[in-house]
Amino acid sequence: MLDSNKPIDAVVADARAARDAGFATAGMPQIFGYDALTLLAVVGREVPDIELFVGVVPTYPRHPIMLAAQALTTSAATGGRLVLGIGLSHQIVIEGMFGYSFDKPGSHMEEYLSALMPLLHGEQVDFHGDTITAATMGPIEVDAPAPTVLVAALGPRMLRMAGTMADGTITWMTGPSTLESHIIPRITAAADEAGRPAPRVSVGLPVLVSDDADAARARAAEVFAMYGMLPSYQAMLEREGVDGPAGVAIVGDEREVTAQIQHLADIGVTEFAAAPFGVGEDLDRTVTLLSSLARS
Repeated sequence: MLDSNKPIDAVVADARAARDAGFATAGMPQIFGYDALTLLAVVGREVPDIELFVGVVPTYPRHPIMLAAQALTTSAATGGRLVLGIGLSHQIVIEGMFGYSFDKPGSHMEEYLSALMPLLHGEQVDFHGDTITAATMGPIEVDAPAPTVLVAALGPRMLRMAGTMADGTITWMTGPSTLESHIIPRITAAADEAGRPAPRVSVGLPVLVSDDADAARARAAEVFAMYGMLPSYQAMLEREGVDGPAGVAIVGDEREVTAQIQHLADIGVTEFAAAPFGVGEDLDRTVTLLSSLARS
């Protein structure tokens, strides 16, 4: 994950360093700073040979016709290297900041995907739902490959949509037990039933290589505290049986961190989206280890 709080030239430099270090993908969130898709278009023009991921773009403030046009533009600018992560965001954001109703999040996402996916694949749409209306006069006139679409999905209905309508899911603050018993079986079964390819399961977790695991977890508890207060993540942390974000952070020395990441692969996670935290020598050790694992 790239630090999108930096100046644009620094973000480009970090993406180039990630590519040179052997990482398959460089990504960034869509929060309250840069428009991530615009920034990835810039990054992709400067840095070839690495997949570019945005995770996740909140759907409510972006009509599917507009998001499809923007995503296809970014795909065109980057030679088809875009992975588009989308999600509902959170009630406190959608209602408190944007003023939209969050009453029917499941219906909203199902209808959103019903409009977005055909648009990304060069089709005209004429969709009229309860929460979304999207009617075009023809396909979006951007000659670019459709991006891979991952849906931030944690509950059963959302996981089914991610498996049947999109290309997979991106999770955050969701631990290995919950992934193995809940996330992966549900999305995989949904994709199988729909006759779709095996879904991508991209798992984002904080990670830090440190000889003082207790101190690393204490820092994770501080840095990621807000995620323990959001209902969707709270539910996953409770299912995992941990008190907060520190309980799912991947920490330890090189051997221990490697084993924890390998365990994710063993249970069916297709990619680990590393969110390094910490400073100084520990952060350097973390990036060095992740680079080594990416190359191997």
